[in-house]
Amino acid sequence: MEINQNPTPDQPKFQYPAPPPPPGILQSSTAKIIMVGLLTLVLLIPLEFVKSLIFERAQRQESVVNEINQKWGKSVYFYGPVIKVPYVSYTDNELVDANTKQVTHQHYTTTEYAYFFPNELNITANVPTEQKNRNNYESVVYTADMGFKGNYTAPDFSSRNIPAEQIKWENASIVVKTNNIRSIKGAVNISLGGKQYTFEPAAATNDRDTVAALETNTINLRDAFAGGPVNFDFKIQYKGSEALKIVPIGKNTTAKMASNWASPSFEGNFIPDEKKVTANGFDAQWKISHLNRPFSQQHFGAIPNLADYSFDVKFLIPIDQYQQNERASKYGFLIIGLTFLIFFLIQSVSKISIHIFQYTMIGLALIMFYTLLIAITEHSSFTLAYIVAGVSVVIMIALYSISILKNIKFPVFIATALSALYAFIYVIIQLENYALLVGSIGLFLILGAVMYASRKIDWSNANA
Repeated sequence: MEINQNPTPDQPKFQYPAPPPPPGILQSSTAKIIMVGLLTLVLLIPLEFVKSLIFERAQRQESVVNEINQKWGKSVYFYGPVIKVPYVSYTDNELVDANTKQVTHQHYTTTEYAYFFPNELNITANVPTEQKNRNNYESVVYTADMGFKGNYTAPDFSSRNIPAEQIKWENASIVVKTNNIRSIKGAVNISLGGKQYTFEPAAATNDRDTVAALETNTINLRDAFAGGPVNFDFKIQYKGSEALKIVPIGKNTTAKMASNWASPSFEGNFIPDEKKVTANGFDAQWKISHLNRPFSQQHFGAIPNLADYSFDVKFLIPIDQYQQNERASKYGFLIIGLTFLIFFLIQSVSKISIHIFQYTMIGLALIMFYTLLIAITEHSSFTLAYIVAGVSVVIMIALYSISILKNIKFPVFIATALSALYAFIYVIIQLENYALLVGSIGLFLILGAVMYASRKIDWSNANA
């Protein structure tokens, strides 16, 4: 067959089909990856606004909790009972007249105080808790019933070489130190050597006192210690919140504490020697010797600040709703990035074009998850809020994917993958000690799955 190279006017010329135009640079896979990546970064802006909202609501909760605690009772810091003995101190000043060279002596008499800690101190504390709610916020408060028993040996001034006639044994008293007089319930009495004495609020005896004090009327220690060591016994009841801190001032201190709070935090300078924590509460026991502390059993002039040497129990909600929301929002970048990656891989495999506007709508739906989460959490539990918000967003994105991908297979896969991703994030949020380990392993497996799924994609021709 010969092709007519010189066709007549009545014959049409032979035309070869025109080659398809090369794809524009904006239609290339590289350009789409860059645009999706930039969109992911842009969506971090509304995600930061969500984090700011969570922080604002958390600050509001803290303000309300502080208000509840102020009205009920703040955290309690306590130590005692301590024997307080006044003694006279003499000071001589020598003055020399510059003109006459005459020497005069001035004598000053001041009253100082010596403090003596117990020899044996046994503490029992029963600390039932309850939760107080106001609007959408809650706080943990407690009522502490504490009992103190032990004994004193006779105060010894020999280390200071203070003459016996300077010691005012008949003007001694018993003091306890605390930061929270306002929250004490009822009267506080102490039995010392079989006699009852009542505590009253006392003014600070010097500028170095950092906590308030309760003090008895005067006690004649000369009579009290006439028969040797003296036993004491007193009880005190507190309304408090957040923490209970006790300084072990006995030469040998034992303490037992029981509570219905199932999530205690044992802090301070001493941890329990024995403890049992169950869903119904905890029991803890401390045994502390004076050899375990850097302060002595007697102090002259003033008692130093002992706040760093207490054993503490904190009664706090371990992970409150705003902490959980904050931890969830920190994974927002991961959720958005992996969801976009799934859509991009589907687009590359199926040759279905997904517009950047559609990516934007999907990203905003993912951001809405966190606003729904915090809003619903304030009116229910975090778990229920997480389920409702997660299901709502997954259904929204799945239905939107049907209109984009024009089939049911890929939207079902997207919904399944997104549900698994939300479930994985929820597990990480609930974990405390193993969150980093489980998160790292999970991300490693996700990366491996993406690498496996994308291994056969021809990126040079993935231009749809």
